[in-house]
This record gives sequence, structure tokens and C-alpha cells, in this order.
Amino acid sequence: MDWQALLLNDRVVASLVTAIVGGGVVAAGWFWTHWLSRIRDRSLRWERISDIQRALLAEIRAHVVALEAQQDAGGLAALDFISDEDYLPILPHEANDRIFLALVEDVHMLPEWAIDPVVRYYRLLSVRSALAQDIRNNAKDYPERAALMFSDYIEINEETRDTGLEAMEILTASLKGGPNPKKSQAEVETLLAERMAVARRELTANLPAELERLRSGFNTRFSGRSGQ
Repeated sequence: MDWQALLLNDRVVASLVTAIVGGGVVAAGWFWTHWLSRIRDRSLRWERISDIQRALLAEIRAHVVALEAQQDAGGLAALDFISDEDYLPILPHEANDRIFLALVEDVHMLPEWAIDPVVRYYRLLSVRSALAQDIRNNAKDYPERAALMFSDYIEINEETRDTGLEAMEILTASLKGGPNPKKSQAEVETLLAERMAVARRELTANLPAELERLRSGFNTRFSGRSGQ
């Protein structure tokens, strides 16, 4: 067979060119489709993450507002009455984690900066709920023990509120960045830098007074020992 003549045949050349061009088009189409599919998947994934963040933000905000209202109403006043045998503290059976429980399997999708404050907040909710149940169980028969537990409950309330505020700020900053993860991360980093700057200013402002308080306490103890 004369391969040279075969390659110079117009039909063969045309078929070969058609095959090469067709294969190139198919390959390009595959890569194009794959690229578009990846963009779509990333977009859908971030939409899902944004939906999760919005839902958690709404749930956390609602409870934090309630905690602040309780604090403004003077929740510590109940400590004056809980030692009374006839007094049973009214601790409602709250359900402040329904959205979280519904989304718990997808929490791992959250950005790294959002997972930690969210998980810490809901963990405190669990501790708070368990402690409230213990108070209910002990308030009638062991009022003094319940009073001590209620004091811990108030402290956990405050810690839960502070952690909830932190989670709210981070989720809000994350959502502010929109569908671009880099912008969301930049917003969160800016927020954390501002919080660090505020903490440093407060530490600088309060440090002299704190040192003076410690110095006075030390001098008082030293004088007392010298007098003995």
C-alpha cells in the first residue's frame, strides 16, 4: 500500500482534519463544561453556607436579645429568694438550638472562622440547660445548694451572652463579604483586628488602676502580718 499516496488523498486528509478538529471541539467542550460545573458547584455551596450562617445568626440574635433583657431586669435578684423553701425559681424550658440541631450535619461547611464561636455558643447553651434542670430538681429539697447552682447559672448566662455576641459579630462580618470567601475572610480579619485593638486600649486604660488595687491589697496584708 502506498502510504504517501493515501495521505495525499483529499478525502483522507479531509477526514483526518475533521477528526482532529472534532476531537479538539469535544475536548474543549468537556473542559468548558467541567469548568462551568465547578463554578456552579462552588456558587451553590457558598449559597448553602450563607443560608446556614443567616439561619444561625437569626437564632443566636433572638436568644442574645432575651439574655440581655433578663440581665436588664435584674436576674441576680432571684438569689435573695431562692433560699426560701417555698420559692421555686422559674427557669423556663427553652429551645434555643432548634435551627442548630436541624443544621448540625452541615455545620462542618461553615468557614473556619465561624465554626469555633458558633460551636462554643451552642455548647454553653447545653451546659446552661443541664444546669437549669439540676436547679429545678434541687430547689425544693435543697434550697441552699440550688442557690449556689443558680449563681453559676447567672454566670453561664453572661458567658453565653458574650459568646453569642461574638458569634453574631463574626457571622455578620462573614456574610458582609458576600459570595467571595476571600472578601468574607478579610471582613472577619478586620473585625478581629478591631476587637484586639479595643481590648488593648481597655487593658492599657485599666492596668494602672488594677496594679494600684493589687499593690494596696498586698500592703494591707503585709501590714496585718507585721502588726501580729
